[in-house]
Amino acid sequence: MAGRWRDCPRDPPGSPTGDLPATRMTQGREPLGETLEPPEPPLRELPRWMRLYFYAMHGLTLDVVLSSAQGFLHRRDPKLVGFSSPYLCVVHSLTHFALEKIYSQKRCFRGRPVVFHVVFYPSVYIGLQILAGNINTLAEQVRVVSGTQLVVHYILALYFSLVFHRGMSKLRYHPSCTPKPVSEPCAEGKGHAGGPRRGIPGFVRFLFYGMQGLLDEVIFTSICNLVETSDRSLSGYTSPWSFLMYGTCSSAVEKLYFHLRYARGWGTLRRLPVYICFIYTWEFSWGLVLRQFGACSWDYSDYPHNFMGLVTLLYLPGWACLSLYQDVLSNVLLRIRCIEEVEGPAQDNGEVKGAMGNQKQA
Repeated sequence: MAGRWRDCPRDPPGSPTGDLPATRMTQGREPLGETLEPPEPPLRELPRWMRLYFYAMHGLTLDVVLSSAQGFLHRRDPKLVGFSSPYLCVVHSLTHFALEKIYSQKRCFRGRPVVFHVVFYPSVYIGLQILAGNINTLAEQVRVVSGTQLVVHYILALYFSLVFHRGMSKLRYHPSCTPKPVSEPCAEGKGHAGGPRRGIPGFVRFLFYGMQGLLDEVIFTSICNLVETSDRSLSGYTSPWSFLMYGTCSSAVEKLYFHLRYARGWGTLRRLPVYICFIYTWEFSWGLVLRQFGACSWDYSDYPHNFMGLVTLLYLPGWACLSLYQDVLSNVLLRIRCIEEVEGPAQDNGEVKGAMGNQKQA
């Protein structure tokens, strides 16, 4: 730039441009080092299909945790085997979606939050859970809900109302966001709700990957039961230990994906062997530790090409497919933003000012 200005002919002092003040010459010129970036497209709520997918995983995880806890209390089995099925995934998606609509009516209880969270929502939640639990037996005999089950349902209702729905309401979707390395999605911006927006925290990603792992195992074991025993109930099983294993493994594979793809520029076929070697190492390590405490829920001793009954090459195609699906999930999670909504007096003042402005316009 300096060479260009030196080569340009200078105007004589008497010319019109030569007598203009410096401020006029620099008017409209952009400051050095600053570039105008196009505005980011607006965020929108999570698509319905994505919410239903999350709801299915969340409901299945609760099934596994509750059934494994019940089994541990009766049998003291450290394997903590829990059960669910693809049918229950569909039921959980629908009931969660209905509860989402119920939660949206919280504004009708403004000034009476205790009535909503302690009385109204738990009543609806317990009713839906009892109805969902009796769907398969309505034609035969209605299941009687015990007092312990009512207490558990009430505690879960408080969790849904005070934690789950509140967290889901802060999530937004960035449809045209270009996936970037993991160090960038947490960059903060300004959301439409008046608070900062950022990528979802690592702990939430760990929870998502753990629930996804339980979903994969329940679907896989239910299909195996259907093929081997013609069990049309599609009952599958897994363990909360698998939740920890899948959550930590997928979080590490996600970091591998960002590093190998964005830092080194590796393609899919080049990354795939690294994924598979890491997954087999992770499964063997977790199985070896859990076996020391009698808590390992899988045993491949009767499978061909197994090593110590903890890993087998028979599942190599399945791990390869899950590795490719992991890349898809990582890109989807990069498009989700977390909005910290402004609540309290500031929000109330904004609503009051908005109502007054509408009255003035009328």
